[in-house]
Amino acid sequence: MITTGSQQGLDLSGKVLLDEGDGVICESPTYLAAINAFKVYSPNFIEIAMDEQGMRMDELETALEHNHRIKCIYTIPDFQNPTGRTMSLERRKKLIELANRFEVMVIEDNPYGELRFSGDRLPPVKSLDTEGRVIYQSTFSKVLAPGIRVGWICAAPEIMQKYVVFKQGTDLHTSTFSQMQVNKFVELFDLEEHVSKVRQVYRRRRDCMLTAIRREFPDYVTYTEPEGGLFLWITLPAVINARDVLLSCLQQKVAFVPGGAFFPNGGHENTLRLNFSNMTETRIVEGIGRMAGILKECMNTVAES
Repeated sequence: MITTGSQQGLDLSGKVLLDEGDGVICESPTYLAAINAFKVYSPNFIEIAMDEQGMRMDELETALEHNHRIKCIYTIPDFQNPTGRTMSLERRKKLIELANRFEVMVIEDNPYGELRFSGDRLPPVKSLDTEGRVIYQSTFSKVLAPGIRVGWICAAPEIMQKYVVFKQGTDLHTSTFSQMQVNKFVELFDLEEHVSKVRQVYRRRRDCMLTAIRREFPDYVTYTEPEGGLFLWITLPAVINARDVLLSCLQQKVAFVPGGAFFPNGGHENTLRLNFSNMTETRIVEGIGRMAGILKECMNTVAES
C-alpha cells in the first residue's frame, strides 16, 4: 500500500495495533518521529539496549517473557536512526524466532537500506518472516526526494486490509501527482544509477565527518562508525548535557539533535545525533572543529566546578 511518506505508515501502525497501555518494544535509542507517532495512542514503551550488532536479543527475550501486553516490536535494522547501527543477520533470525514464539508483530522501518557504503548487504527482516508477522515499510524520501512524500507498507493480506480501512479514513489516498512523478522518474531514468551516486556522495561525507571527529574531538567522546545511512551517534561523559552543548553550538551556527529526545522514557542527556548527509565536506570539517572547541570548554568548566 502506498503511503504519504513512511511517517504515515508509522501513524497507521499505531491505529491498527495499539490501544492505551499496550506495550511497544523499541531499540534504545529509537527514531524520534516514531515515538511521537505511537505516543498519540498512549502505549507503554519498553526500551531494549543496543550494541554494535543492533538490538540485544537476550534483553528482548527477557522483555517478552515479563510483559504480557506487548503488541509490537519496532525496529530500524539498517543504519538505525539515530545511531547508524545495523542489526546482524543472526539477530534478524532470532528476532523472527522470538516474534513467532511470543506471537507479536514486528514493524520493520527501513528508509535507509539502499544507502549502504561498505560491508555486506543484509536481507530485510521481512524476507525472513515465516508467519506473516512483519510489517515492512520504506520510502522514496531518502533515495529520490524527501519532499515527494511517497512511501509504502508491505504486510500480510489480512493485516493490510486493516491498514487500507484506516488509510481511507486518514486521507483517502496519497497524492496521485506525487506517485506519477516517482513513476515517471523510474520510467525515464536509471534509479539504481541515481542511488549509486547518492551513496558515493554520502560515503564521502561520512568519511569526512569521521576523519574530522578522530582528529578534533577529545578522547573521552565515543561515536559509532556506520556502514551506511545518514547519521552517527555521539556519547559524551555523563557530566555533560548535550542540550547545553547545543545552545553554545547554535551561537556558532552549528546544529545537531540532542540524544535525550530519542529515548521514549527519558534520560541519556549526554548523547547526540550528527547528520552527515546534507552538508558539504568543507562545512562538515568546519562544524566539527567548532563543536570540538565547545566540548573542550564544557569539560573544562565541569572540571573547574
